[in-house]
Amino acid sequence: MIGAIIIAFVILVAIPVGFLMSTTAVAALIGELLKSNAETIHADSELLECNK
Repeated sequence: MIGAIIIAFVILVAIPVGFLMSTTAVAALIGELLKSNAETIHADSELLECNK
Protein backbone atom coordinates (compact mmCIF):
# COMPACT_ATOMS: atom_id res chain seq x y z
CA MET A 1 0.00 0.00 0.00
CA ILE A 2 2.80 2.43 0.82
CA GLY A 3 4.36 1.79 -2.58
CA ALA A 4 1.19 2.88 -4.35
CA ILE A 5 1.10 6.09 -2.28
CA ILE A 6 4.72 6.84 -3.14
CA ILE A 7 4.12 6.24 -6.85
CA ALA A 8 1.01 8.43 -6.80
CA PHE A 9 2.95 11.21 -5.04
CA VAL A 10 5.75 11.05 -7.60
CA ILE A 11 3.34 11.08 -10.55
CA LEU A 12 1.04 13.80 -9.20
CA VAL A 13 3.49 16.10 -7.38
CA ALA A 14 7.18 15.47 -7.94
CA ILE A 15 7.25 15.19 -11.73
CA PRO A 16 5.05 18.25 -12.49
CA VAL A 17 6.86 20.45 -9.97
CA GLY A 18 10.25 19.35 -11.24
CA PHE A 19 9.21 20.01 -14.83
CA LEU A 20 7.92 23.51 -14.04
CA MET A 21 11.05 24.41 -12.09
CA SER A 22 13.36 23.21 -14.85
CA THR A 23 11.48 25.08 -17.58
CA THR A 24 11.63 28.26 -15.47
CA ALA A 25 15.40 27.93 -15.22
CA VAL A 26 15.72 27.33 -18.97
CA ALA A 27 13.53 30.37 -19.73
CA ALA A 28 15.68 32.57 -17.47
CA LEU A 29 18.86 31.34 -19.14
CA ILE A 30 17.51 31.92 -22.66
CA GLY A 31 16.28 35.40 -21.68
CA GLU A 32 19.65 36.40 -20.28
CA LEU A 33 21.50 35.08 -23.33
CA LEU A 34 19.19 36.92 -25.74
CA LYS A 35 19.45 40.15 -23.73
CA SER A 36 23.25 40.11 -23.67
CA ASN A 37 23.35 39.24 -27.37
CA ALA A 38 21.08 42.16 -28.24
CA GLU A 39 23.15 44.56 -26.14
CA THR A 40 26.31 43.38 -27.91
CA ILE A 41 24.87 43.66 -31.40
CA HIS A 42 23.26 47.06 -30.83
CA ALA A 43 25.93 48.59 -28.60
CA ASP A 44 25.72 52.02 -30.26
CA SER A 45 21.93 52.35 -30.02
CA GLU A 46 20.53 55.16 -27.91
CA LEU A 47 17.49 52.98 -27.11
CA LEU A 48 19.55 50.82 -24.72
CA GLU A 49 19.29 53.59 -22.11
CA CYS A 50 15.51 53.01 -22.02
CA ASN A 51 15.99 49.43 -20.76
CA LYS A 52 17.58 50.39 -17.45
